[in-house]
Amino acid sequence: MIINTIARCLVIATVLLSTQVLAQKSATDYPKRIIALSPHAVELLYAIGAGDNIVATISHADYPEAAKNIEIIGDYRGITIEKLISLKPDLVITWPSGNKMNQVQQIEKLGFNVIASDPITLDDIASDLRALGKLTGHSEQAEIVAKKFEQELALLTKQYQDRAPIKTFYQLWSKPLMTISKGSWINQFITRCGGINVFGDAGNPYPKISTENVLLTGAQVILIPDDNQTRSHELFDWKKWDVLPAVKNKHIYQPNAKVLHRPTPRVLEPMKEVCEFINNAR
Repeated sequence: MIINTIARCLVIATVLLSTQVLAQKSATDYPKRIIALSPHAVELLYAIGAGDNIVATISHADYPEAAKNIEIIGDYRGITIEKLISLKPDLVITWPSGNKMNQVQQIEKLGFNVIASDPITLDDIASDLRALGKLTGHSEQAEIVAKKFEQELALLTKQYQDRAPIKTFYQLWSKPLMTISKGSWINQFITRCGGINVFGDAGNPYPKISTENVLLTGAQVILIPDDNQTRSHELFDWKKWDVLPAVKNKHIYQPNAKVLHRPTPRVLEPMKEVCEFINNAR
């Protein structure tokens, strides 16, 4: 009996010790030096508590405030591979929609640990938060942020999606005049807010159009993104086209494009704006 008791104690002690060793080992396995090659990945990492591990990023990664101090090694035109190598990252988060594919392949061939973050839908934001949380050892915080985002998104969608549909035109650019179709990131905001994208069926996600094309839609709301990079919008004056209900009834609005175009939890703020702008035309 005594021998069996001692044996059981030894087994339990061994299991506890092994568990502790594995826990310590797994903690050290998480990346400590992360290069995030997109503004949205930087923001997601900060949201889950892993922002302090970022050692480099690309231009326009400006949120939160601490992100402005991260070293920049490139932009949409490409990154400096030599600089990336010198920083010795143990995780590189790429952006398939925004990084040059040949450079991403080069980074992979160099043997770095590479993953992609490229949310295509609003639901993907929560998925990416959880994935990054698991990779960085911040699963608990990531789950909290992801659930909060999902709950707020569901409430906002429920509040507006089934209201009377409003014909909505989104002016992505003015020279040349461009808009969005159902294949774009922005389209989901219009539909979730109870709007109908008047160019939703276009074959190209970001089609070029003419003024005449817009006039034929009978758009009730015009959304023009407000961003320092889109100042050419100021050159296009819709006020003289009062044949459009949106112009006649003064339903021309400028949502915060800088946040609306970035797939992070903060996107719900300008989404609420879009929903209210569309709702104003009802």
